Amino acid sequence: MRAVFGLGNPGPRYADTRHNAGFRVVETLCGRWRAVPDAGAPTYRAWIARRGEVDVALVMPVTFMNGSGEALEAWRALHGLEPEELLVVVDDVYLPVGTLRLRAEGSSGGHRGLESIEQALPGPGYPRLRVGVGAAAGAAELREHVLEGFADDAERETFEAAVRRAAEAVECWVDEGILAAMNRFNRTIGVEEEKPS
Repeated sequence: MRAVFGLGNPGPRYADTRHNAGFRVVETLCGRWRAVPDAGAPTYRAWIARRGEVDVALVMPVTFMNGSGEALEAWRALHGLEPEELLVVVDDVYLPVGTLRLRAEGSSGGHRGLESIEQALPGPGYPRLRVGVGAAAGAAELREHVLEGFADDAERETFEAAVRRAAEAVECWVDEGILAAMNRFNRTIGVEEEKPS
């Protein structure tokens, strides 16, 4: 089994905020794959889908972002998930809106959700997919920035396109592995790659 953990904050207050990029990707995959509800827990909601020959769990922690690791611990207690079988999807304020960044491992980069996930695992050696939500003006505005909606229709449309591309990246990770997904999806929506002269 593989598991995709999309991080965010539960409840209607946060549904359309930048911080819920991970939730949006999981919701998109549930629709695409016709996932069926799985037994949940106090710390998460889950769905199961079949992708080729692989069962994939789609999980949304309901612990709020900073407690995401509690949901992962509860999931692993039941399913024995190995770190390489996990893909965590999160927002990233250090990437422009529309940018995707896949990594096989790495640091949390100060993301509280990833910090919490790392506390539930032996280390930072697990795949993660970051969805760019644009930068705040300064560190003091960061908390408010991620808990807000998008500035205008154009920014929202770019984000929605990134969510769809992120769902495709997850599909590639399941089908072909992290390296193939990294090679195909680590680029910005709507920006052509510079051609060598």
